Amino acid sequence: MLITMKEMLKTAQENKFAVPAFNAGTGQLLTAMMESAEAKQAPVIMAIHPDELKFLRDSFISSVIYEANHSKVPMVIHLDHGGTYEQCIHAIQLGFTSVMIDGSQLSFEENVALTKKVVDAAHPVGVSVEGELGTIGQTGDSIEGGTTEIIYTNPSDVKAFIEKTNVDSLAIAIGTAHGIYPKGFVPKLKLDLLSEIRELVDTPLVLHGGSSNSDDEVAEAVKRGICKINISSDIKFSFMKGVEGYLNENGFEREPNVIYPSCIQECRETIENKMNLFNDIDKVKCFQN
Repeated sequence: MLITMKEMLKTAQENKFAVPAFNAGTGQLLTAMMESAEAKQAPVIMAIHPDELKFLRDSFISSVIYEANHSKVPMVIHLDHGGTYEQCIHAIQLGFTSVMIDGSQLSFEENVALTKKVVDAAHPVGVSVEGELGTIGQTGDSIEGGTTEIIYTNPSDVKAFIEKTNVDSLAIAIGTAHGIYPKGFVPKLKLDLLSEIRELVDTPLVLHGGSSNSDDEVAEAVKRGICKINISSDIKFSFMKGVEGYLNENGFEREPNVIYPSCIQECRETIENKMNLFNDIDKVKCFQN
């Protein structure tokens, strides 16, 4: 069931759970996500970065739309970290129900202007828009990029940004980074900052860089109002470890349909762990009238 991000996150916020946004960088990751969503009756967001879309080609989105329309599980197709107005328009034309425009490394005024421009184009055709305020760090191990230094979201800017842009959801910087963290490094979320922002606005809040964070902190972030969490590196890592393990154990194999089933299962274990952590399991019932 294909729906907009606005509808998805409104329900999540009302029922105190977070929806995972899984980056489907291959068809196998899409399969893993859909199988887990059906099995666990868990709403999902299929996110795809412009670089991933370029690799997979536009026709991939037709497959995603088919999967969504042949499932009773609520699903959003979301452009992750759109960097330009043109990328967002292209996604809308392909059938995405949500786009993110990332103007976080621009000045506040430039970020507002770019985000509003996307909103003004997306809303008339029923597409939701996510903005970002503050900059999320990067570990050097992700497709999403980011900055070497996190610039935390300034609470005093949040209300003005939302009022000026009319975004449907907002990604905030509270201490996460994109990619897999170095061994031994544990990120620390500024949960008090999250609570302060949550008290100022009702707009759904988003956590990027959700891979490799402390389960306790992520669960607490959900309790404090985060209702969408982006997961990319963790599911890709588990899938590729599955590929490595299969080849190490069995040697060369030419047939993808022989190699990939066990890898999809490993990926599903990670996906379902995140669904459980975000309180997303069995939440399809929240969308049923």
